[in-house]
Amino acid sequence: MTITVFGATGLVGKHVVTLALGNNITVKAFGRNVDSLIDSDIKSHHQLQAIKGYVFDETEVLNAIKGSDAVISVLGGSFDGMDKTRSLGIKNIIQQMQKANVKRIVALGGMGILNATANTLIIDSTDYPEIYLPVGKEHLEAYHYLQASQSDWTFVCAPDITAADADGKYITATDYPPTPNQYKINAGNIAMFMLNELEKNEYIHHRVGISNS
Repeated sequence: MTITVFGATGLVGKHVVTLALGNNITVKAFGRNVDSLIDSDIKSHHQLQAIKGYVFDETEVLNAIKGSDAVISVLGGSFDGMDKTRSLGIKNIIQQMQKANVKRIVALGGMGILNATANTLIIDSTDYPEIYLPVGKEHLEAYHYLQASQSDWTFVCAPDITAADADGKYITATDYPPTPNQYKINAGNIAMFMLNELEKNEYIHHRVGISNS
């Protein structure tokens, strides 16, 4: 399998790249700061291709996706909602996937996009923390782009992400937060789940709640 990873140098992205290479997956790691991967201990891995590019550039993104079997997006950005990387970045990725005839994408968002009830999202709840609203709205817009696309998408809606390796101790739920919910998840566990989902395809066209167990 060959995958293109957007946001490959971020907190979760580095774990995605390392775990994928360990699973004999060819990785095209895309980002503005991929020099940090080139300078790391995986720089000489024969299945790693580091691609320096800008997620808003249509040609660069299209070229990065061509020839891949799937896409993983773990795009980050500022917390104040001013940076549109999460939403418009996903929009461009989806458009270029269609041109490249690549349908499968697993993307990372936030827990606020999960259901609070059958008819409301967590982000719409009256007690949703105001500080999280700007970035939550970015995740919501990204979710809407995925919904409207022709891709086979899965949207992982994470709580607070901790800088910790994968230990496999996590739980998931479809469209809702999992129970029990620890409200935190290891970056490595998100990466592990996203790669497993590419193989199992259990959550196509669904959001996924996830938490350390």
